[in-house]
Amino acid sequence: MIKKFFSDRRFYSTMLNLAVPMTIQQFVNSSTNLLDVLMIGQLGETAIASLGLSNQIFFLLILFLFGISSGSAIFTAQYWGKGDMVNLRKVMGIGLTMAITVALFYTLIALLIPDKILSIYTKDQAVIELGSQYLRIVGVGYIFTAITLTFMSVLRSTQNVRLPMVITIIALSTNIFLNYCLIFGNFGFPELGVRGAALGTTISRILETFLMIFFAYRFRTAAAVKLHQLNYTFSFFKKVLRTSLPAAVNEVFWSLGITTYYAVYARIGTDAVAAVNITSTIENMTFVIFIGAANACAIMIGNQIGADNEDQAFIYGLRFLVICILLSIFLGLVVLILRPFILSLYNIEQTSYDYAYKIQFVYALTMWIRVSNLIIFIGILRSGGDTRYALLVEMGSIWLIGVPSALLGGFVFHWPVYYVYALVLSEEVVKLMIVIPRFLSRKWIHNFTNITDDLEPIQAPI
Repeated sequence: MIKKFFSDRRFYSTMLNLAVPMTIQQFVNSSTNLLDVLMIGQLGETAIASLGLSNQIFFLLILFLFGISSGSAIFTAQYWGKGDMVNLRKVMGIGLTMAITVALFYTLIALLIPDKILSIYTKDQAVIELGSQYLRIVGVGYIFTAITLTFMSVLRSTQNVRLPMVITIIALSTNIFLNYCLIFGNFGFPELGVRGAALGTTISRILETFLMIFFAYRFRTAAAVKLHQLNYTFSFFKKVLRTSLPAAVNEVFWSLGITTYYAVYARIGTDAVAAVNITSTIENMTFVIFIGAANACAIMIGNQIGADNEDQAFIYGLRFLVICILLSIFLGLVVLILRPFILSLYNIEQTSYDYAYKIQFVYALTMWIRVSNLIIFIGILRSGGDTRYALLVEMGSIWLIGVPSALLGGFVFHWPVYYVYALVLSEEVVKLMIVIPRFLSRKWIHNFTNITDDLEPIQAPI
């Protein structure tokens, strides 16, 4: 039985072909974030805190967009498995409409009221002022990010993962170079500090969008559609929205919970939020493999469900879960060993160092729990269309357990930030205990390829 579980060459070949490029892409992305924090870190704790809190706005946006794209990907992956390109492209039209609308809303917030938004997280006026400068610049690129992620979602759902990887590497390499030049004034560029980081990031996001669109059409990919192929009826929109909207809502309220955690950390002190921000970059670096695996899992399961291979979809999910748990335990040990070296790269005070050192200890011990939830929620339940159940579990755990725990630890017990960080992870434990039986029951498997748009199409409001 065990030999059969690990000997499916077709599974591992497909898994590696999908997961490796997406892992590389995520690694480059996380490396860029790490280098950004390292470069900004040379400017002190205030600059680190302002960048970390400002990026919470983008974090909210990116998770909303991720919810929209992954909700749409439920259908695009299954339609691809069935070979239905007509309805696949109509779903792409729905995804573009929703993503651009949400990005426009966040752009207005970043441009018009950045100080008011940042004041929710901190009362440190120096942090608010620097963060507002950053947001007013990066907000310009939000709509471009929305378009890029929609195209990327369609390409991935159709197993074209190398093109997004290459484009992202080009864009992020540009980002690193521009940040190095504009933050410190190298190679004759002006020295702009935090504003330079924002400008470099915005330029690279615009470049990424144009490259994504150009090559998607140049290579005639599944995302290379004509405008009339994006048309859809309101009836079809409602059918798709019924399943995909819970995924987007899930991401929004989950991200609001995460930003609530950041608000608590920030109220503990600038040293605390700097330590958490440093740790989050380490989390991103170690999680790249599992994000790639979760996305590969979602694609493979969605394709199998669309092709009416439900038993195979379940087996794929089980394999991904076991493999990722074993790998996460190993990487947790690596994080424990490398903590002193990692923190030595930052120019921070001893208090921030001690906080970050202890927070990373907690993270390393609980990584396997978070990885398990990632694979089950993103790779398995969502790809099977079980979005309503996932929404209820995630919202219940974070808002009934995680957020109250953070508020109690930070404002009632006045615990150090590393204890508060450990306390909020209790919601991950409860969540895993609930979803394991759901996965084993197979009730999460839903085939949506019978949902089609057979009526006269209307123009999508893009």
